[in-house]
Amino acid sequence: MPWGGMANMVKKVLTWGLVAFLIFFVAYRPESAAAVFQSLGSTLVDIATGFGNFFSSLIA
Repeated sequence: MPWGGMANMVKKVLTWGLVAFLIFFVAYRPESAAAVFQSLGSTLVDIATGFGNFFSSLIA
C-alpha cells in the first residue's frame, strides 16, 4: 500500500475515533461536555476580541 493510501486510512480512523469519543463524552458526561464547549466558545470570543482590538488600534 502506498504511503498516501496509508495516510488517508490513518486520517479516516482518527476522524471516526474522534467522532465516537465526542458522542460518548456528550452521552455519558453532558455537564462536562457543556463546560468544555462553553470554555472553547469563550476562548474563541476572547481571541476575536483581541484581533478586533488590535486592528482598531492600528486604524486609530
